[in-house]
Amino acid sequence: MRVNTNIVPDLLAALSQAQEAENTALEQMSTGKSVNLPSDNPGAAAASVQNQAQSSEVDQYSQNVTSVLGMAQTANSALSAVVTQLNQAVSLGVEGGNGTLSSADLQSLATQVQSILTSVVSQANTSYQGAYVFGGTANSGVPFTANASSSDGYQYNGNSGVNTVAVGDGLNVSVNVPGDQIFQQAGSDVLGSLQQLVTALQGGSATAISSATDQISSALNYVSQQQTFYGDTINQLNSLETFLQQETVNLTSQETNLVGADEAQAATNYAQAQTDYNAALAATSRAVPSNLFDYLQ
Repeated sequence: MRVNTNIVPDLLAALSQAQEAENTALEQMSTGKSVNLPSDNPGAAAASVQNQAQSSEVDQYSQNVTSVLGMAQTANSALSAVVTQLNQAVSLGVEGGNGTLSSADLQSLATQVQSILTSVVSQANTSYQGAYVFGGTANSGVPFTANASSSDGYQYNGNSGVNTVAVGDGLNVSVNVPGDQIFQQAGSDVLGSLQQLVTALQGGSATAISSATDQISSALNYVSQQQTFYGDTINQLNSLETFLQQETVNLTSQETNLVGADEAQAATNYAQAQTDYNAALAATSRAVPSNLFDYLQ
């Protein structure tokens, strides 16, 4: 049996190996990852890149949903207020059309309906985070402004565009109805019917008041239908939000499985590597002087 009298290369290799193991364990503890370079595990590294790309897409979809969900909720709340106000206007119209009120009483009712009209216009000009929700895609300017030359006294400054947002791969959701289709729709003109009732109450004609009240009832039914669109959109977005949140959890779990480090094991490996390094260092320090002395002899 041959005895290796020059053990220094082996000791230096053991020292290097222990130091490398110590550095690896320390990096895993500091980053929480078992794969910090593609060379650590090429397969896991490639899968991690794909997983991170999917996570970025899901994050973007989640942000999109959150943004338009707030806008849809704001629009739905505004239309809910409009429905309440139109119901009040119908009640005032019925009261004014019974033929028993004095001129002063009718003028008082006209003032109340005018106030409702002003409030409805305010709701039609509702904004969310600086964007007007009923302006179509032209949502940077006030949708409705007074215009005496218009048939209902108001001008629509938006457009007929519909905003859509990507909420999944190949999945887009429409998130608005243009304001003129809600508040100035032919045959269900919210603003026009309210203005018509104001004029009828001021004129005192029971027939005109009744006709205007019927027009408001028609507008009320139409607005309620438009509110259903927003209700359905909100439900869809809430479901998507829940799905995307679960997707985020799943992708995070996959990332951990792919490249996550076992911190307890990494700490154990680090302690063992330190022990091995110190042992190799001590052995090397004893071996090197002896071999140098032998060489000098």
